[in-house]
Amino acid sequence: MRSRSPRATDPSPLRRGEGWTRWLFLAPAAAYLLLFFGCPMVDNAVMGFQQYTVTTFYTGDAPFVGLRNYAALVSSADFPRTVLTTALFTAGSVLGQFVLGLALALFFRRRFPLGGVLRALLLVPWLLPLVATGTIWKWMLDPDTGVVNAVLRGLHLTSSGVPWLTGTSPALLSVVLVNVWVGVPFNTAILYGALRDIPPYLYEAAALDGAGPAAAFRHITWPLLRPAVRVVLVLGVVYTVKVLDVILVVTGGGPAGATETLATRAYELSFRQFDFGRGAAAGNLLIVLSLLFAVLHLRADRRTRTEVIP
Repeated sequence: MRSRSPRATDPSPLRRGEGWTRWLFLAPAAAYLLLFFGCPMVDNAVMGFQQYTVTTFYTGDAPFVGLRNYAALVSSADFPRTVLTTALFTAGSVLGQFVLGLALALFFRRRFPLGGVLRALLLVPWLLPLVATGTIWKWMLDPDTGVVNAVLRGLHLTSSGVPWLTGTSPALLSVVLVNVWVGVPFNTAILYGALRDIPPYLYEAAALDGAGPAAAFRHITWPLLRPAVRVVLVLGVVYTVKVLDVILVVTGGGPAGATETLATRAYELSFRQFDFGRGAAAGNLLIVLSLLFAVLHLRADRRTRTEVIP
């Protein structure tokens, strides 16, 4: 039997060079992620198990306390309300962003004059700095001098105005509305791109079979749009559960803690009470929650691919 030549099995110098080139291109991104994401996450995870206060910066001593920070955080009297507020804020924001984003995506799928200009203008709320957005909305929702209450009074829908920023329920509704306004462009852009990928001949065949708009949406648009919908919902939850700047600027977590979420609680503990250990513990809970939704998305996506391609 004729033996193989060593040159036939060993990779050529050119292929080895290509492999090193790939790693060199990946190195900057890997270094960036490790430096600005990996190291802070590890430090935050370690800090959650330490008694880390302002004194630690001078003494360098941060005693290991185990799960004491997590126990203090979970057992606090405000924790159940904070979790409920986080859930309501996240659910309301994601649902509002998705419904309005889908409606606008379906609207922009039709061709009409200045459609491209309107789509470009729709991205403005997403491009503005969130602090500027929160400041503008805080001025608009001011119970006394805000333009929203002025319009409501002008239309005779209310005589005294709505306490958008001073009432407990209206304040939570206010930050949800502001966050929906910020997130609608992202949902619209992703869903609009997914709608453009649906072949037009499917709708033509459905029209020949007598299917109306509702039937076409149910049997064509929605099934083919489902992967993009999952991406939008999962990313919406991950982005919304950690929203901080909008709430801090508009309501500051008040009134009476009505708009305090896990994100604002972590900020309050770390940068106002200077209890960095408990603040890190609250931040770690947010990270675990985001990772949980990401894992659920990956499992659902894998299950869908298995059903489509057995």
